[in-house]
Amino acid sequence: MSNDLNPPEIFDRGRRRAMRDKAAGRTGDMFLWNHIAQDLAERLSAVTRPFENAMVLGPIGRWHEHILPPNVRCQVITLSQTETDSAGLNALEEDRLPFTPGSFDLVISAGTLDSVNDLPGALIQIRRILKPDGLFLGHLFGAGTLATLKSMFLETEADRATAHIHPQIDLRSAADLLVRAGFNLPVADQDMTFIRYGDWRSLISDIRDAGIGNALAGPRPYLGKDISNRLDNLFAARADEEGKVTECFTHLHLSGWAPSESQRRPAKRGSAQVSLAEVLSKHRAD
Repeated sequence: MSNDLNPPEIFDRGRRRAMRDKAAGRTGDMFLWNHIAQDLAERLSAVTRPFENAMVLGPIGRWHEHILPPNVRCQVITLSQTETDSAGLNALEEDRLPFTPGSFDLVISAGTLDSVNDLPGALIQIRRILKPDGLFLGHLFGAGTLATLKSMFLETEADRATAHIHPQIDLRSAADLLVRAGFNLPVADQDMTFIRYGDWRSLISDIRDAGIGNALAGPRPYLGKDISNRLDNLFAARADEEGKVTECFTHLHLSGWAPSESQRRPAKRGSAQVSLAEVLSKHRAD
C-alpha cells in the first residue's frame, strides 16, 4: 500500500534485477558498457589525488578492475544475482545502501541510475557514504536515448500507446539533483552515441545485452501477433538508402565531491578588492 510517506514506485525492482541477470548471461557485443568504462577511466585519470577505498555500483562484468588505480580496495555492488553467485559480489540497490557515513573515498555508479526508484535519495545516500572530499563519478542514460525505437512503438500502437521504454531525465535535471544532494563542485555533461542498425531486432538484442530495457512497474500489454510485421514496416519506412536506421544513446556524466573544509570555496559577495565597473571603464578608456 502506498501513501504520502511511501509513494508508489514507478520501477519494478524485480524486473530490474531480472534484466541484469539475463544480461550477465549473454555473450553479445558490450559496446555500451565499453564506452561507459572508457569514459570513466579518462575522467578518473584526470584526478590527481589518491584513493584508498572505492565502491562501484552497477557494473556488468569486471571492467571496473581496469579503470581503478592500483592498490585501491574496491567493493562492487551489482543488481544481478547471477553475478553475485558466480563472482562473490554484493547484490544491493542504489537507493538502499546499508553503509555507514564516510565509508568510501570514491564511489562510481554506472548505467543504472536512470531506473532507480528514488534517484534524489540514491544520490544523497552516495554523498553520505563518501568521506569528506570523497569523489562521486556517475553515468546514466539520459533523455533522447532510444528515441527512434520509442517513436516506432508509439506509431505501431496508435491510440492505445503504452510505455515500452522508461522515461529518462535531461542534463539540466541531473545537474540540479547533484546540487540538491549536497555535492560540492558538481559537474554534469553529456555525449551521444549514434548507432546505425539494419534491423530493429539487432537493436533489441543490444538493449538486452546491456540490461537496460523497460523496468517500469505494472502489467505488460499484449502487442498482438503481428507486432513483428508492423515493426518491420515501420523500420523500413525510416531506413536510409543503405537500409539502415540510426538510434541514439544519450550518456549523462555526473561528478561531485563530498563537502570538506579543505575544498576551495567561492569568495564572499562584496569581498573583491577591485570594482568590476572600474576595470571595464578603464578598458574602454584604453
